[in-house]
Amino acid sequence: MQPLSRRNALLLGGLGVAGTAVGAAGLAWTLTSRTAPVTGAALTHPAELRSANGTLALELEAARGRMQLAGRPATALGYNGGSPGPTLRLRAGDVLRVRLLNRLAEPTNLHVHGLHVSPQGNGDNVFVTVAPGASFDYEYGLPADHPPGVYWYHPHHHGMVAEQIFGGLFGAIVVEDADPIPAAMDRVLMVSDTDLDAAGYVRSVSQTERMAGREGGLVLVNGQSNPLLSALPGQRERWRLVNACVARYLRLQLDGQSLQLLGMDSGRYPSPVPVEEVLMAPGNRADLLVTTAAGESVLRAAYYDRGSMPGMMGRGSAGRDTTDPSRGVPLATLQVAGEPAAGPAGLPPRPAPADLRQVPVAARRQFLLAAGMNRGPMGGGGAGMMAFTINGREFDAARTDTTVAAGSVEEWTVINTSPMDHPFHLHVWPMQLVSVNGESPGSPAWQDVVNVPANGRVTVRTAFKDFTGKSAYHCHILDHEDLGMMGVIAVR
Repeated sequence: MQPLSRRNALLLGGLGVAGTAVGAAGLAWTLTSRTAPVTGAALTHPAELRSANGTLALELEAARGRMQLAGRPATALGYNGGSPGPTLRLRAGDVLRVRLLNRLAEPTNLHVHGLHVSPQGNGDNVFVTVAPGASFDYEYGLPADHPPGVYWYHPHHHGMVAEQIFGGLFGAIVVEDADPIPAAMDRVLMVSDTDLDAAGYVRSVSQTERMAGREGGLVLVNGQSNPLLSALPGQRERWRLVNACVARYLRLQLDGQSLQLLGMDSGRYPSPVPVEEVLMAPGNRADLLVTTAAGESVLRAAYYDRGSMPGMMGRGSAGRDTTDPSRGVPLATLQVAGEPAAGPAGLPPRPAPADLRQVPVAARRQFLLAAGMNRGPMGGGGAGMMAFTINGREFDAARTDTTVAAGSVEEWTVINTSPMDHPFHLHVWPMQLVSVNGESPGSPAWQDVVNVPANGRVTVRTAFKDFTGKSAYHCHILDHEDLGMMGVIAVR
């Protein structure tokens, strides 16, 4: 496999995404553990719940409990007894109703990441607090023209997001294509990382790791360690990948196989793009077509240094891999053998993606992402912690930072003043990438998480259509969000 050029990585691998900072070479179990992960088991998928007659209604219980992680008993957080939680399959125009039951010892809530739905009331309202022992009824109405693709759900209670996701609270959402894409297999692959102690409990992390953005030494796909995928030669598979890691970037490679990228996040390219690697920031999703060739291939997260702050070392120090960073982390193994399958059918046509680059904009704004020493008593991490800010301010749920006119198009330039990458996520309204460090994509690219390189800048345009209300934008290194790198947006 030949590495992509910097320009092609920007344009093909999510258009501005960065790669992974690998905390250890291979799937390294945390040093305090006495048992190694079980690798090589056949890949399993979470239970799937499908909408019927335009509706999907379910209960989602968030709780701590015993479950299998990496083939070993563990005590972790999960939805409905597992991590990942059930995969929710919907269609454009559907209504999703979720009763969230909080069986945790701390508050939580629910965010449907990437879905274009109302942020008000019992919609995708991240300002809701569901207390321990309480429940909340969410309802999300998908527009009739909602983009197909893979999305995900996870907690978003400020200050606890990283801890709860690292603990195991996440699950996938699939919005089906109106015209199905022919594929022999449709796999949803949720990549997460965590650490377990010798007793099988999720490890607590240090303040230094929080400031860097924690990375667990145990990297999982659907809760498994390097699972086995089997296929016949010549068949087309669809892999819907979710980066559910708190801070780890995934620079994905699958040597020896033919890969085509349908799109990133909710965006679709005009036609599938051949790629040799795909780079995913935390929160990104990738929709891949894999045309299989005989042999064994390893889906691997190759090394990428996402930067660090001075003095940060050790696991979670934003890419300071002290083992062998060239090896990366094996995520899953694909074995292709047997009689060749019939060639894949042609792909259905797709509409051209919207393009806002020639549309008049109502406002141009700048957002400065910064990390520095906390000089006041109100820092998100407390005394001695770094301050993580947007435009010089830490998150305050009672303050509105940005007010936007409903129905308008705005251009935002997000400037990263720190020496580490920050993935920028806007809720509800997807962003069209205009440029990354001055380089522009050749065709329209839509994402809801765009990586802003260390000491770099990204320009995006957004159409604030369909919904009004209050929502959020933030760094998707979730420790940084919890430590203050988040703002409140009101669309009126």
